[in-house]
Amino acid sequence: MSQVVHRRRGGPASYLNSDGRPHPVENRLVAATAVLALIAVVTAFFPGLSPITTWAGLLGLVAGGWGQMISATTEERFVLVVGMGAAALGLFFGMWNGGPFGT
Repeated sequence: MSQVVHRRRGGPASYLNSDGRPHPVENRLVAATAVLALIAVVTAFFPGLSPITTWAGLLGLVAGGWGQMISATTEERFVLVVGMGAAALGLFFGMWNGGPFGT
């Protein structure tokens, strides 16, 4: 039956590798984008941390864009797009509160 769902073995990154092959570089970019986006969104709540917010958002967008160019599966692309959106939100709030070099 072609509809049977196969269970994947491995760590959390195995859910990103739906084609059954490992993608270590792509998975690292997904993780970096997600972590930088989380940092950008969390620090956006504190105006005094605008340099951290801005740089984390900018680096998250760059890592996500690079990851989009070399991604191999839909799951990787989904996480990258969500991470890039959150990183952009953090970047915008960081720029609003003082920019990459603070005030």
